[in-house]
Amino acid sequence: MNSIVHTSMTRIRTHIVLVLASIALAGSFAPAHVFADATVPKKFPVRDFFANPERAYFRLSDDGKTLGFMQPVAEAQGQQRRLNVFVQPLEGSTPVGEARQLTHETARDINIYYWKGSDRILYTKDFGGDENFHVVAVDVKTAKITDLTPFDKVRAEIVDDLPDDPFHVLIQHNKRNPEVFDVFRVDVRTGESVLVAENPGDILGWQTDHHGRVLMAARTKGLDTELLYRPSEKAEFKTIATTDYKTRLDPAFFTDDEKKVYMISNRGRDKTALVMMDPDKPQAEAEEVLYQDPDVDVDGPSWSNARRRLTMVTYAREKTVRKFFDPYYEKVFADIEKKLPGMEVAIQNSTKAEDKFIVAAANDRTPGARYIYDAKADTLTKLGDINTRIPEDAMSFMKPITYASRDGLTIHGYLTLPLGREPKNLACVVNPHGGPWARDTWGYNPEVQFLANRGYCVLQMNFRSSTGYGRKFWEAGFGQWGLKMQDDITDGVKWLIAQGIADPKRIGIYGGSYGGYATLAGVTFTPDLYAAAVDYVGVANMFTFMKTIPPYWKPLMPKFYEMVGDPVKDKARLEATSPVLHADRIKTPLFVAQGARDPRVNKDESDQMVAALKKRGVAVEYMVKDNEGHGFRNEENQFAFYEAMEKFLAAHMAP
Repeated sequence: MNSIVHTSMTRIRTHIVLVLASIALAGSFAPAHVFADATVPKKFPVRDFFANPERAYFRLSDDGKTLGFMQPVAEAQGQQRRLNVFVQPLEGSTPVGEARQLTHETARDINIYYWKGSDRILYTKDFGGDENFHVVAVDVKTAKITDLTPFDKVRAEIVDDLPDDPFHVLIQHNKRNPEVFDVFRVDVRTGESVLVAENPGDILGWQTDHHGRVLMAARTKGLDTELLYRPSEKAEFKTIATTDYKTRLDPAFFTDDEKKVYMISNRGRDKTALVMMDPDKPQAEAEEVLYQDPDVDVDGPSWSNARRRLTMVTYAREKTVRKFFDPYYEKVFADIEKKLPGMEVAIQNSTKAEDKFIVAAANDRTPGARYIYDAKADTLTKLGDINTRIPEDAMSFMKPITYASRDGLTIHGYLTLPLGREPKNLACVVNPHGGPWARDTWGYNPEVQFLANRGYCVLQMNFRSSTGYGRKFWEAGFGQWGLKMQDDITDGVKWLIAQGIADPKRIGIYGGSYGGYATLAGVTFTPDLYAAAVDYVGVANMFTFMKTIPPYWKPLMPKFYEMVGDPVKDKARLEATSPVLHADRIKTPLFVAQGARDPRVNKDESDQMVAALKKRGVAVEYMVKDNEGHGFRNEENQFAFYEAMEKFLAAHMAP
C-alpha cells in the first residue's frame, strides 16, 4: 500500500517526497493478438492470490552458514497464521537439517527482518497497524527476544545497522518528542541505549558515514530545507546548502575516503541525477554528474561494503533499468540473467563477503522464485516458488501504455487485459495509485492479476505529480487534488473507451490511500463515468484529514500546505475538492474499507463518507477491521476484503 505521506528518516529527502501519493488519442497499444492468443483461464480462489507464501523473505547470515526466512504459522489451534522468522543451516548453498522457528508473533505478521551479523536477527513490529514500530532483537542460538524500543506510542526504526560493530545498531525514535526523532546507539544484547544525536526540533532526517557516525542531517525551515554537515561527531553541524521544497539534494552515502558524498540531485535540472558532492564545495555548479537519464529520474544508488565502492544505480523507465559502476556486479547480474531468461532479477541480500546472494526472479505474470547465487561457482540454487497455487501461463500480461492528457501531458501507465478475451467492450477497473507522490511500475501485482482473472481489464496510470518523470511533471500536480490530477485519470478512462477496449457502461474505479481519494473524487465529480467504486483507506475530507495527521508529520506541514492546499488560504478550493462535502452528487454504488487504527487516514474519513451516503439512501458497503491500519496486512482480513470486492464489482459491472 502506498502511503499518503512518507518521510525517510534514514535517507535525507530534502525536497520531501511526501508519500501520501478534447483528449488526444495518440497512445501506444499492443495488437489484440498479444492478449487473446490463449484460452480463458479458470477462476482461481481469492486465497490463491493473497495468502502469505509458505516460505519467503529469504536472507543469508553474514557468514553464509545460515538461511533465514519467514513462514506463516498458527501458534495454537484456532489462531490465525502469522509470518514468523525461521532459520536453517546451509551446506554451501543447500539448506540442510530441520528449520527452527525463532519468533512467535501471534497478533500480526512481522513487518520486516534483517540479519545482524550471523548470531542475531532484528525485526520490526507494530500493533494493529498503528505504525508505532518497535525494533526487536532475537538471539539465533537461544531464541531470546529483546525489545530494543519497548515504549508505548513511539515509532522506532533502524538508521544504521553498523555492519562492523557486532553488538550495536543506530536506532531513531520519537519517545522524547512525538514530532521529531533522536538517534541512539543501542546494544542488541541488552537494549541499553546511548543518545548519539538529539533533534533540536526541526531535523527531518539523519545520515551516517561508513563508520556509523552521524555527520549529515536535513533541517526544515518553512518551505526550505537546509543540508547540514559536520566533519566529526564532536563538531557542530553547519548549513552547507539550502534548497526549496521542489529541489532534491539527497545524500545516499559517502565515498570510501569519506571526503565526498554521493547524492541524488535535481539542482539546476528537471530530472534527478546521480552526482558527487564535496561538502567543502557544496555549490550546485560544483556537483560532479555521474549519471543521468534524459527522460526519467535516476534513483536507487547501491554501495558495496565488501568492495568499498559504488556499484550501480537502479531506476524505472517502463521497466527497471540499471547503470553499473562496478564490473563485478555487472558480471554477477549478467550471469544470473543468463540462467533466468525472461525474468526480471533483483538481489535482495548477500553474505558479508558478497560472494553469495539471495536472488528474486519475477515478471508481470508471476511473483517467481527465490534462489541462492554463488558467484564463485556460478551456480544458482532454487529455494522455492513464491506462489505455487497459480501457474504463470494463467495470468495476464501487463503492457506499458501512454496517452495524452487534455492539456497535452504524456501520461504513462500500464494496461492489463484479461487473458483469452478479445480486447473489446470489456468491463474495466481503473486503479489510480496511492501516494500521490509515488508511481506504478511494471511487475507482478496480485490485485491486478486477481481482477484480470475475474474478467476485468485494469488500467493503472501515473497521473501528474507521480514521481519519476521529473520536477516539472511532479509540480504540475501541486494544488490539483480533485482537479487536473483527477482529469488525468478521467482522460485515461476516455482513452480506454475510444480505443474500444472498455464498455462505457461497465467501468469501475478502485484505489487505496490517495487512490482512495481519487476513487471518491471520481464518483463525486464525474458521477456518470463509473458503474462501481471501491475506496480503500481514502481521504474524504481535506480539512479533517489534515487535523488528524501523525505528530511526526507536523514539521512538514508548511510544505504539505503548499503542495496540496492551506486550510485557511485555500479554503474554497479544499471545500470544492473534498468529496464528502459534495456527497449529494454521488450516485455510483460504493464499497468502503478502512482500518480502525490507521494513523495516516483516520477512520473518521470513511465514517463521514458512509454516513453522508446512507443518509441519502445511496448504496454503500462498509468494512472496518479493528486490528488493521493503513491497509490490511493480516491475511484473513485481506481474504475478507477481496472476496467482498469481487462480489461488489460483479453485482454492479457484470464482467
